[in-house]
Amino acid sequence: MTAQLLIDISALAASFLFIYGLKRMSSPVTARSGIVVAGVGMLVAVLASFLYYFGVAEEAKPHLTTNVTLAAIALGIGTGWAWWSGKRVAMTSMPQMVALYNGMGGGAAAAIGAVELLKTSGTHQAIALVVTIIGSLIGAISLSGSLIAWAKLDGRINGVWRIKGQQALNGLVFLATLGLGLAIVFVWHGHAPMAVTAAFFVLALIFGVLMTMPIGGADMPVVISLYNAFTGLAVGFEGYVLQNPALMIAGMVVGSAGTLLTLLMAKAMNRSVANVIFSNFGPAGDEVQGEIKGSQKPAEAGDAAVNMRYASKVIIAPGYGLAVAQAQHKLYEFVKLLIDAGVEVKFAIHPVAGRMPGHMNVLLAEAGVPYDLIYDMEDINGEFKEADVAIVIGANDTVNPAARTNKSSPIYGMPILNVDLAKQVYVVKRGQGKGYSGVENELFFADNTNLVYGDAQKVMVQMIQALKSLDGGH
Repeated sequence: MTAQLLIDISALAASFLFIYGLKRMSSPVTARSGIVVAGVGMLVAVLASFLYYFGVAEEAKPHLTTNVTLAAIALGIGTGWAWWSGKRVAMTSMPQMVALYNGMGGGAAAAIGAVELLKTSGTHQAIALVVTIIGSLIGAISLSGSLIAWAKLDGRINGVWRIKGQQALNGLVFLATLGLGLAIVFVWHGHAPMAVTAAFFVLALIFGVLMTMPIGGADMPVVISLYNAFTGLAVGFEGYVLQNPALMIAGMVVGSAGTLLTLLMAKAMNRSVANVIFSNFGPAGDEVQGEIKGSQKPAEAGDAAVNMRYASKVIIAPGYGLAVAQAQHKLYEFVKLLIDAGVEVKFAIHPVAGRMPGHMNVLLAEAGVPYDLIYDMEDINGEFKEADVAIVIGANDTVNPAARTNKSSPIYGMPILNVDLAKQVYVVKRGQGKGYSGVENELFFADNTNLVYGDAQKVMVQMIQALKSLDGGH
């Protein structure tokens, strides 16, 4: 069997594993195995790339040996770093890691394009050049944009950066970048001076920064998903340039999945993707909201727990604060006590709860919460009016009734969890601060709402103790 034939078979096998793995990720029950399957596919694709060494002429092997050695060293360093960082990352930092890894993928695609454009020999076909330029442009934007998203989520960049004429500046930089790319293709036919090629990539990186800096923190999950789609498309385009089927298929699968996810998330916020990218949503710090009627009424954790113990139906709406407090295990311990007492308990998950899609699902799965207790927003929203108690733990914007009733609110029209329709609402939060978007939550001032102040984990411990005391400490 020749090396090329083995490479082709490996590419086909890797492509199948990518698609099958993605299919298994569509269900919480099989998602974990789907990730493993896709990972095996990536391993096959990476190992197969080393087989190119055996398909080149003997006189070219000494030079190629150096490249193979460098690639093996880079692979070892990357694998070691990813293993170490992946083991250490906290669940609250998982969105940052996704943004960082996604940026690295875009950067790798841009690097492939740079190598192709800097080749000084050979004939560049126009179609391949256009594809290379597009992949390089998208990959570079994804790299710098994802790094800014990571920095914002990690608290290294606070707030937003908006200047007068921001959109005009962004448009000017993008047109300049595109113009350089077209010149590389049609003026220099792929053999542009190094300074021109470098300027193209620098401008693309600058545009990624300019595009991401004005976007408010509440929109970062959508931005991460969008850049994920960008990275997939960039990898797919560069796979075409390298004539690598595995890269093409993997890139297009990631690109299409990321695009669909971005559209679904934007829909969940009742906004278009263009509105997310260009509207500068999210307060910059000087916005003034209208006065909200009512007052925030505190409650003790023990009293709230007893009320839920004697309720017939309780619905829990988790949010990012649950992840920050790492309270998911104590929450499920509390839930099991309620279920043992005959209370019907369900979890309600908003599509953009947390800092990334599926964040709350993974968090609850980590604690061992059965999948049949977890419901998506559209499946459970009609049940809140039947609930005796709804408890909100660390969520904010996704439960704000202003999205339904206040046309002057920045989040008006965004679908929310209808927790305010429950007979009694308890909100567990650390203080009286606003949500991630900076919008005041009208739910906290409602007549049927009480706030349980404190760290979510400590509050859950107090609630567990209150329930056990009712049963004589058992």
